[in-house]
Amino acid sequence: MCFHSKQSKLAQEVEARFKATIDNPVNFKSQTHINGFDYPETPVITDEKPTIITHYHWGLIPSWAKDEEIKKYTLNAKIETVQEKASFKSSVNKRCLIIANGYYEWKWLDPKGKLKNKYEIGLPNEALFAFAGLYSHWVNQTTGEIINSYSILTTEANPLLAEIHNSKKRMPVVIKQEDESRWLNHEPIEKYAFPYSANLVAKNLNTPSTLF
Repeated sequence: MCFHSKQSKLAQEVEARFKATIDNPVNFKSQTHINGFDYPETPVITDEKPTIITHYHWGLIPSWAKDEEIKKYTLNAKIETVQEKASFKSSVNKRCLIIANGYYEWKWLDPKGKLKNKYEIGLPNEALFAFAGLYSHWVNQTTGEIINSYSILTTEANPLLAEIHNSKKRMPVVIKQEDESRWLNHEPIEKYAFPYSANLVAKNLNTPSTLF
């Protein structure tokens, strides 16, 4: 799964890496720990405007939802069932790149997960990357406010992440740089399920010198 991430790079670095312009620089900020359960706004690129970096809320609210409560359950979307699940199937062709340079997982050290080790996962040298995302535009029928939101796709864990995320054995879909435009251009979603995987590395934050 993926509920905690980071985007600690400066605006200029993000724009240069994705060859896109931040539409509202006031909203942009570097963050070393983003908690999905705060439903924050984070930088994304959508298939509607692939040269623009904008900010959407983490936690997808389908257009048909009566209220925002569903976002508690839509921080992630399983790639194996996303085309059938009511929460996501209307967003399958609404693709986005969710910009980050790391995310966090906890390895269980006992059967109930009372003891855990925290890991930071990403590309070598903390390089920028993008999670595969789906998005939605939801209108609050009381206020008329439009909330733009997204979910991060997850897939079966590769061997590295299965060792770390040993409770659920899941991992977010990290799009390879050469595939980012293909994702936005609606390449079949199945192509990004396991064994598709970017070249991820992991750092044990309890013993920072340990790299996998």
